[in-house]
Amino acid sequence: MTKNELKELKIDKPDSKVYNAVKQSWDALSKPLDGLGDFEALICRIGAIQERIIPCADNKTLVVFCADNGIVNEGVSQCGKEVTSLVAASLGKGVSTANVMAKSAGVRVVPVDIGIDCEDKIPGVIDRKVVRGTKSFLSEPAMSEEELLNAISCGIDIAKELIYEGVDILAAGEMGIGNTTSSSAVLCSLLEKDASLLTGRGAGLDDTGLEKKFNVIKTGLKKYVYLQELSGFDRGYETLRCLGGLEIAGMTGLYIGAAINHIPIVADGLISLTAALLAEYLVPGAKDYVIASHNGRERGVALVLSELKLKAFINGNMALGEGTGALMLFPLIDMALALYRDGIHFEEAGIAAYERYNR
Repeated sequence: MTKNELKELKIDKPDSKVYNAVKQSWDALSKPLDGLGDFEALICRIGAIQERIIPCADNKTLVVFCADNGIVNEGVSQCGKEVTSLVAASLGKGVSTANVMAKSAGVRVVPVDIGIDCEDKIPGVIDRKVVRGTKSFLSEPAMSEEELLNAISCGIDIAKELIYEGVDILAAGEMGIGNTTSSSAVLCSLLEKDASLLTGRGAGLDDTGLEKKFNVIKTGLKKYVYLQELSGFDRGYETLRCLGGLEIAGMTGLYIGAAINHIPIVADGLISLTAALLAEYLVPGAKDYVIASHNGRERGVALVLSELKLKAFINGNMALGEGTGALMLFPLIDMALALYRDGIHFEEAGIAAYERYNR
């Protein structure tokens, strides 16, 4: 995919008529109006996205993009980059945290090597390696244009492949040591916020490490201050290229691919949401297909959710990564869908239906 081809992509609006039809179906169920609260609106959104009055979430897939971040060389993480390949290997074996949780929720996990700094192919992990990790953005842009476009294209292509296989709903996850630094830098640049407001401890930095992380991001923002003179597509594209990670670019493509093909996609925490915001910059309308799973522990989650105009469903103070927050939302979606599909109607129950009054 070329830059111009990416720029010319268009996303349809979810079907508002289907949304309203699903809402009417909710109101016909024998329960208080809006009794399931935000989950009723969620099922309406899924129906509008899928263009189905009876939405479906039977075939669920979490895609976990794995890559190394060159910014780790600046000492912003408690552990070394070798952990990325080790966790990816666990994902490939089906024994990682995400795998265990996904099994419980009936979700397929698809790990993707989009940029791990290793020579060998990892069993069970799809090999779509663009390059062996990004560069440190303190010394040069994290990615070249070719690397960035290849990573975004990878995400779009994987979405298409899974949709062809019959997926009903996707989730975006990641694994990459140092990627909380990359994502925080991207957000600070896009939202024009100080690093202290959007940067957390990642996997567990002490106060000294956190201060170093602040300074690395601040230095990077000064190096690429020209980004704030850009807008729209160019702002998102160059910010991702200069400050982002390959896994973030892969998720960005996954969001775009899902939206183009009318598939709902569940976001995880800060890094996953950063990719969703970038997708909206690159192809406006992408955010209409994104479902926010949880309010993560990392600083900046609330700000990026506000920017996307999305509301998360779970308050769990989580910061686990690998798409685990997204996985926790799936059983709740299943329960809401079960009530929507199989719940008794007022007429069947012999109860007069509630009337909806204008407020």
